[in-house]
Amino acid sequence: MQKLILLATAFLVFSITAHAQRGYMAPKNAPTEPTTISIPAIEPNNGPGTPYNSALGQWPGYDMEHFDYIADEYIISGMADGEPYRTRLNVRRPRDMSRFSGLVLAEPMHPAGFAHGFEHSSVYIMDAGHIAVEVVGMGLEHATGHNPERYADHRVSNNQISELLAQMGALLKSDSSPIADSGMRKVILFGTSATSRMLTDYLTQAYPFFKLADGSNIYDGFMPTSNGSRILPVEEPMIQMPTQHEFMNVATAVQDGDEPGNQFRNFEFTGIGHLMARHNPRMTPELCVNKPTEYPLELYFSVALHHLFEWVDKGIEPPRGDRVLLDRNMDNDGSLMVLDEHGNPLGGIRNPYVDVPFATYIAGNSLEDGQDPSMSVVCRLSVYEIPFTASKMRELYGNKENFLRQFESNLNSHEAAGWSLPVYHDLIMADAKAIQF
Repeated sequence: MQKLILLATAFLVFSITAHAQRGYMAPKNAPTEPTTISIPAIEPNNGPGTPYNSALGQWPGYDMEHFDYIADEYIISGMADGEPYRTRLNVRRPRDMSRFSGLVLAEPMHPAGFAHGFEHSSVYIMDAGHIAVEVVGMGLEHATGHNPERYADHRVSNNQISELLAQMGALLKSDSSPIADSGMRKVILFGTSATSRMLTDYLTQAYPFFKLADGSNIYDGFMPTSNGSRILPVEEPMIQMPTQHEFMNVATAVQDGDEPGNQFRNFEFTGIGHLMARHNPRMTPELCVNKPTEYPLELYFSVALHHLFEWVDKGIEPPRGDRVLLDRNMDNDGSLMVLDEHGNPLGGIRNPYVDVPFATYIAGNSLEDGQDPSMSVVCRLSVYEIPFTASKMRELYGNKENFLRQFESNLNSHEAAGWSLPVYHDLIMADAKAIQF
């Protein structure tokens, strides 16, 4: 089975690229020299009906209500790439702003209609008191489809996205900011898959040219995820996070750096998928041929985000992680990666799911017969798992008590090394405790 999946490698890469580039248009009026970025106008969105919810994929029981977070919706408007725009800005914040950490994750909404940066780290973000801000560039049709009246006058073009991202960051740092006088210190720009393409386009189209009024750069750090492309260093810290869909095809060879102008980390977490399968509202049990993984992508995106915040805010250099091992030979085990005896990759940044395993994690699922063909990309970009049989679990661990002891010991060691966050400890252990054999 794994050989069949990996034989589709070239097709997967094409699918990921096409998905990221859907509807993409280059700016028509890109600047050629540094210029002060314009601050957009901002107003609350008091339109009729309910706001569009772009963050459905939160951990059950640990949602915004649990953490007493609220979402404030605004309209921002101005000129970008020589054209007027009017679009949505969403701010997810603690109701009690005395809990605000001073750190902000900013992102463009994914063209599929989701705030993946917030979704992928929501438990960590809200537990820590961070704020998540999302602007709509591509994907406006999801909001207008939900509530045509509320968003009737919204207009934004794909060629405006790079400058729009610059204006969002500048707005957050201005006196017009919706969180002005809140003690905000740092803002990082996040992207995943298609929005990683927006982030990397920002770095070439906007970053060298658009500056704040004092001449400084707009964002304090960058986090491209589900992305394996080569990204040149910038002045601010960056953590790139390819997933198994990327690093099984040889992800970036850019090396980690700590010196000014090259503060970079590449985090390759073993077993992780391009697309969140768990808690993904589109990933219904009957959608794909194989069982979608329970591997919690959110936990390890959160690790990277936490280290990036520590880096930009306190100057604490993140640990350096091993890369996943490659043999570039599919004849031996059906994979370009080096696989262990359980079919999971060797090397990379480890975790108890692969160090004390109870399943095999394989990137690239396929659509079940009779399902909506447009959803095939959701299966292709996710990971599925093959659970171990009860007899194999007994062979590996003897009994459940011994398995749990090994699993938690491994988890504790990764927490101590900075590769797992304590806020997720009980949630991870709940996965292990649910295994029956």
